[in-house]
Amino acid sequence: MDVEVVFGETDEIPEEVSPSVPPVDPDEFFSKNAFRIVFQTNNFFLPQIRDLIDKGEVLNLRPEYQRRLRWNTAQKSKLIESLLLNIPVPPVFLYESDAARYEVMDGQQRLNAVKEFIAGDFALSSLTVLEPLNGIRYSRCPPRIKRALDRASLSAIVLLLESASESAGNRLSMTDIRRFIFDRLNTGGTKLNPQEIRNALNPGPLNRIIVELTRNKLFTEVFDIPAYVETDPNDYYENPQRQKNTLYASMADCQLVLRFFALKDDTNIRGSMKSMLDRAMEKELTDPDADALRQEYIDRFTFLYTLFEKKPFLLPPDEKGRERVSAAIYDSSMVAISDLWAHRTEIMADAAAVRSRMMDTAANPDLLPILTGQGNTATAVKQRIALLRGILRPE
Repeated sequence: MDVEVVFGETDEIPEEVSPSVPPVDPDEFFSKNAFRIVFQTNNFFLPQIRDLIDKGEVLNLRPEYQRRLRWNTAQKSKLIESLLLNIPVPPVFLYESDAARYEVMDGQQRLNAVKEFIAGDFALSSLTVLEPLNGIRYSRCPPRIKRALDRASLSAIVLLLESASESAGNRLSMTDIRRFIFDRLNTGGTKLNPQEIRNALNPGPLNRIIVELTRNKLFTEVFDIPAYVETDPNDYYENPQRQKNTLYASMADCQLVLRFFALKDDTNIRGSMKSMLDRAMEKELTDPDADALRQEYIDRFTFLYTLFEKKPFLLPPDEKGRERVSAAIYDSSMVAISDLWAHRTEIMADAAAVRSRMMDTAANPDLLPILTGQGNTATAVKQRIALLRGILRPE
C-alpha cells in the first residue's frame, strides 16, 4: 500500500505588517537584549567516548529521538581514517540536561561511528588514503594503529545549564537557547527536518510516548511501516527495511503522532502547521499525564481502525487503483472522534453509514480539497475537523 503524507510545514500564514517604529540605538539595544551562552570545551579520547556512551550515565545518544538516517559503513570508515590522519573533525555539541548529564545536540553520527568501531561492530571499508586498512576491525588493528586510535580525540562543546540563568532577564528558556544554537548549527551538510529538530530539542515524557506510539502494532500496519518485532530494542534502528521506509527514516511517523496532540487543542490551531507542532512539542508533561495521553491516543486510533474495517484514513484509489493513506484525513479523524468520544457507542452502531458518508465526501470534488487538507491554513484545519465530525455524527 502506498502511503500519502502531505505535511505542508513550510507554508507559513502571512502575518500583518508591523507599523513603523522609531530607530533604536544599537548600543543600547545590545546592552539590554544580548544574552550570554555559557559553555565549556572538552576533548575525549575515542575509548572514553565508548565508555561514556556504554555506561549511559553521563552521555546519552538517545537513538530513538535522534535522526534515524544512519551513516553507512563507508561514512563511518572515513571518519576513522580522518582521525588516524589527524585531520580536523568538527566538534560535537552537547547540552547539559541535568547536573553532569549530557544530551547530543549535534554530532550523533560521529559519536555513534566511534562507539561502533571501538566495539568491533564494523570493519573499515572504502578508505582511499589508508587503503591497506580496509577490512580491519579495531580489535585486530596492528599495535601502532591501535595506539594512534587510542590517542585520537573528538572535541566537544558543552552548553551548560547556567546559560538559562544568565539569560533570565531576557526571558529566554534553555529550550529557546538550544533552538537558537541548533538553528545556527543546522546550516551545512544534510539539514535536519523540523521533526528531527523537535525531537532533538524536546526530550521528556511527551517525546517518550510519541516514540512509543509510532511502534504500536496498528499504527505501523496502517502507515505501512515494518513492525517492531526485534527482541532487543537496540536492534530497532538496524532493521534495513525500516531504514528504507520514508516515514520512519524522516521521523514523519513521530510527526503524525504529534499532529493529534497539536490539533486536539483547539486554542493551538493558529498560525502555520509548523508553529502548531512546535508549540505542542514544547509542552511539559509529567510521566502520568503523558501515559494518560498515550492511552487516549491508542483508544482513538483503535476505534477508527475498527470503525473503518482496518482501513482508516484512505483517499479514493488513484488512476492505478492503489489505496493511499492521507495524513490530513488521519489527523482530522483522530481529533473529530476525540471530540465525539462520549458518542462513540452510537457512532460504532452507525458504522456502515459512517463509511458511506466518508466515501460520498471523498467523491465530492467540492469537499475533497477540504478533506485532504489542500488549504494549509488554521482555518482549513478547523474546516476539515468539522467536516469529519459531520461524517462521524451528523447533527
